[in-house]
Amino acid sequence: MQLLAYILLQSFAYQAIAEKDGIKKADLFKDAIEVNVRKEHRPRLGLIVAAIRYAENGGPGKEYGIIHRRVKPTYRSQAGWCAATVQKNWDRWREEGSKGEFIDYLGAKYAPIGVDNDPNGLNQNWIKNVKFYVNKLTKPKK
Repeated sequence: MQLLAYILLQSFAYQAIAEKDGIKKADLFKDAIEVNVRKEHRPRLGLIVAAIRYAENGGPGKEYGIIHRRVKPTYRSQAGWCAATVQKNWDRWREEGSKGEFIDYLGAKYAPIGVDNDPNGLNQNWIKNVKFYVNKLTKPKK
């Protein structure tokens, strides 16, 4: 990836989180990405993590939709677990041959359809919503 594209994608993700959650939370987002996503993947995967934040739209302590019992109900914990989950699934997707689109693969793990913790069936919209926000967050503002 060219340096300018790399910088732009990182900037889009940070700016999107700053607009949604404020600068302090954007700094927590940035830290979560730096700690949990390998440097060479930060622009692409950081943007996906930002799109997940928008798609999940969770309230305090559930901003990124992480409901694991070990996740602390804090913004940084949510962002960190999300970032780590995205990085781990990127690695799995690559190891399995990168078949299909990554967000489709991730959605099957992150928000599986038909699970008990999704009684209203919202997970069926997760992939479409994350893709929408990835596209939206990379378009110049008018």
